[in-house]
Amino acid sequence: MAVRLLVPLTAALLLAGCGSAAAPQQQQQTGPKVVATTSWEAGFAKAAGATNVTVIVPKSVLHAPDYDPKPSDLKAVADADYVLYAPFESFAPKITDAAGSNAKKVEVALDNSRDKVKAEVTRLAELFGTQDAARKWISDFDAEYAKLSGEVKAKWPGGKQPKVVAQMFVGYAADLAGAELLGVYGPEPVTPSQLAELKGKAPQFVFENSHMSTGTVLPDGGAKQVDLVNYPEEDNDLLGVYRANAKKISEALA
Repeated sequence: MAVRLLVPLTAALLLAGCGSAAAPQQQQQTGPKVVATTSWEAGFAKAAGATNVTVIVPKSVLHAPDYDPKPSDLKAVADADYVLYAPFESFAPKITDAAGSNAKKVEVALDNSRDKVKAEVTRLAELFGTQDAARKWISDFDAEYAKLSGEVKAKWPGGKQPKVVAQMFVGYAADLAGAELLGVYGPEPVTPSQLAELKGKAPQFVFENSHMSTGTVLPDGGAKQVDLVNYPEEDNDLLGVYRANAKKISEALA
């Protein structure tokens, strides 16, 4: 992305990363104009029913919190109705300062845990006046989540509940998989004492955050590492995050 899970200062989270720049992505031009700092905020906005969404940080950037906004980015924000950001994004002050006087600046609780996603989507929809669209999305989300969770559980090795440890911002994936979450780590690098503690729990799998990965978390620990995502793709479809993670977990369990 959650454990300390939201992203408040997300321990200066490093979710979604560094890379090259490109012009902000623009979608349809109807309804309130929403500017989202990253595809994660945009995913929440789209789920809430927003259709006129501009994304500042290009998908090619692998470490979004360290992105350096360009003049064109700031110009895109100037006439926004809503500016969505997360406090752990170091560039957020530049973006929010550039917002016009009529723009409402909205801090988004970026957390992909099932109940927190629904609560945040509902909150944003109330701001946008798109409650009907949000209710439809939540209904679809519940159905898709149940379907994906069932598919992953069908892959449990020997029909037994898998045991996992997870990076704190992808801990929600343990619920998706129906796994037993033995412990969490991060966002800071794992210390030797934490490493010993995590190994001592004898997990079968490590759910790692691919946006912050520093390599193999439990070397020589015998646990299979699964690199998971928090950010939607270019379509800003938040459901795509769950589909992608369910596929990766299912493949690891098989």
